[in-house]
Amino acid sequence: MSWISASLLLLIRWPGGHEVFVKKVSQSRAGVLLALLVLGIAAPSAALGVSSPIADAVEKGDRAGIRSLLEQRVNVNAAQADGMTALHWAAYLDDVEIARRLVEAGASMDVKTRYGVTPLSLACRNGNGDLVELLLASGADANSCLRGGETALMTAARTGRIGPIRALLSRGAAVDAKEKRGQTALMWAAAEGHAAVVQLLLEAGADFRAPLPDSGFTPFLFSAREGRMDVARILLKAGVDVNEAMQPRKPAGKGPRAGTSALMLAVENGHFELAVALLEAGADPNDQRSGFTPLHAMTWVRKPNRGEDDGDPVPLGSGNLTSTQFIRKLVALGADVNARLLNGKGGPGLFSKSGATPFLMAAATADASYMRLLVELGANPLIGNADRCTPLMVAAGIGVGAAAANETAGEEHEVLEAAQLALDLGVDINAVDANGETAMHGAAYKNLPKVVQFLANKGAKIEVWNRANKYGWTPLLIAEGHRPGNFKPSAETVAAIHAVMRAAGVTPPAPGFGLGAKRKEIYE
Repeated sequence: MSWISASLLLLIRWPGGHEVFVKKVSQSRAGVLLALLVLGIAAPSAALGVSSPIADAVEKGDRAGIRSLLEQRVNVNAAQADGMTALHWAAYLDDVEIARRLVEAGASMDVKTRYGVTPLSLACRNGNGDLVELLLASGADANSCLRGGETALMTAARTGRIGPIRALLSRGAAVDAKEKRGQTALMWAAAEGHAAVVQLLLEAGADFRAPLPDSGFTPFLFSAREGRMDVARILLKAGVDVNEAMQPRKPAGKGPRAGTSALMLAVENGHFELAVALLEAGADPNDQRSGFTPLHAMTWVRKPNRGEDDGDPVPLGSGNLTSTQFIRKLVALGADVNARLLNGKGGPGLFSKSGATPFLMAAATADASYMRLLVELGANPLIGNADRCTPLMVAAGIGVGAAAANETAGEEHEVLEAAQLALDLGVDINAVDANGETAMHGAAYKNLPKVVQFLANKGAKIEVWNRANKYGWTPLLIAEGHRPGNFKPSAETVAAIHAVMRAAGVTPPAPGFGLGAKRKEIYE
């Protein structure tokens, strides 16, 4: 037999999951056994000796050999070591003619490989309507499924061809069957953007409202996340509520938050044209059930934190609208540029999102272009958050918290630009928030020595900023590493603070001097 077959079955078991890995596996006996071991699959004891001449001939495309073997009336259902039969190979290779001859010779329709794959599943994976119809007409079970519960209909829906879908539905395939995670054929088709398949499944009575139990995703929300404009419009026409929001049963972790709508999914994934279409269909531009409005979300879409898997670079998205064009349309369609968030909490080095405006959050990412645009569109740059934290403070660095300073959005030159803009717009350089923090505290959190000097040059008063915040830290103590997380001193920032202190006639204290018991009690 050919040892390629076992490798191919590893590829087939999880479509799209192991393909790259399997192609690199050595096509030798040792390579196949290694692949089986890696995936936790035990090889049969006789794996190296099992033979199926007819399956081998079909795998090789040896048509003369196939004819000869069929004339000899060999067992057409004999399987290779991994369970692949001749009909499996005909389906995999998309060979309708050979499949028909095998059927006529008595090939079994629902025989499965060692990994639970049927010929019908392979035919659906290829999207071959004629082959699917042949297998169904010959007795294949329209509701057969893989071990994870993926039905033939789901496989066909993911592939996106209409022929197999029609054939399966006409033979009684359950339109709302669910695999082990609760996904349906409609969800597959919606996520992949197969609008014609979505329409056909809806006509067959597919449930477009039921969500996934854990994440809360529905077909509509899948379409929004993936930027599938045509699918979203079909589902809206079918009766989907444009403002439906997910309510996950389990914490989402890095996934969407409870209350996330299709509009927010489109915005966060850069699908701005779809987002506009949703707004025009009635989506609420000021919805903050997820905790943020779309205008707030644009701050991290435009400038994500660095060093995160789901952060920098910005999402590729879809369509031709730039983020600036989308923001203008969003405001024109009713978004409130001065919307203040209803909830949120802060902490050491963090500003509370409660009361935060889009302008404040744009300042936090040092996005001067977005700040200017918001002011042009009517934003008030003087509004702070519920703790009176100003845009200048967050631009300077309040908000880093326990994160590494170099992993948050905003390089030092960008912070300088955003800080200057905030000052030009009238933000008070000597403001102190409810946590006792100033812009200078922010520069210390973010390790920005040039910003320290900039603030001093622009009039930051040492008698205002050289004080401990509510956590017991002065800017110098913060620069010395007394802050959330496992931080080492920032020598450059310490030197800059020493310099501005001496210029103001103040002698810098010894390292750690003034570190109160309060900080030790809370953080040690």
